[in-house]
Amino acid sequence: MTLPASFFARPITHRALHDRKAGRVENGVKSIQAALDAGYGIEIDVQLTSDGHAMVFHDDALDRLTGETGAVRDRTRAELEAIALTDDSGMIPSLDKVLGMVAGKVPLLIEIKDQDGAMGPDVGPLEAATCQALQDYKGDAALMSFNPHAVGVCAELAPSIPRGIVTSSYQDIFWPEIPDHVRDTLREIPDYDRVGACFISHEAADLDRPRVEELKALGAKILTWTIRSPQAEADARRIVDNVTFEGYLA
Repeated sequence: MTLPASFFARPITHRALHDRKAGRVENGVKSIQAALDAGYGIEIDVQLTSDGHAMVFHDDALDRLTGETGAVRDRTRAELEAIALTDDSGMIPSLDKVLGMVAGKVPLLIEIKDQDGAMGPDVGPLEAATCQALQDYKGDAALMSFNPHAVGVCAELAPSIPRGIVTSSYQDIFWPEIPDHVRDTLREIPDYDRVGACFISHEAADLDRPRVEELKALGAKILTWTIRSPQAEADARRIVDNVTFEGYLA
């Protein structure tokens, strides 16, 4: 299994082609439509509702991107679909809605956000909801997560959908909720073969990690997050097969 060629034919927008100052909030319908209009690939994030649906939203809490507070997973799909995005005229979209919009026009890279809280094995419902939504989708799509346990569940639920691991240097300042021994383990990307991954999406500042070079030599496709300038893109493309970008037009 590998990523379809479409994932390398065009740069991939990070959380869609968002620009909050222009009224397009990350992962929102307007940002997704802007990415479609520009012909870019689209990366989105999914979180779980209290009634078992996948919503396209990055944070586990509502506070940063809406006028509401509290955990996304404490609200139903209907409640979340009625919550407006701050600085954007749209509401929080479901994965079903986004799949209907994209409809195979561009490749769709779906990040399943960690639901365990510490990259552990307490996962499953969000993966099931995401795979269920994708069951009849005809376009090019791929699944990924920082949590290898989530990727492993996707391998069981939807073995035909390409999957990968989002990888990082796991500096403690950015990952205070993750135990030291877990960060030390994840940093070396030991689960790639176990979960049947065909790609990683690695932190841009850490692309010189020997394990990244090793995986590439073994045939892994290498994506990177998050590129924010043409110069950073040029530097990254010496190593990676494609970039996930924001803040400029790649």
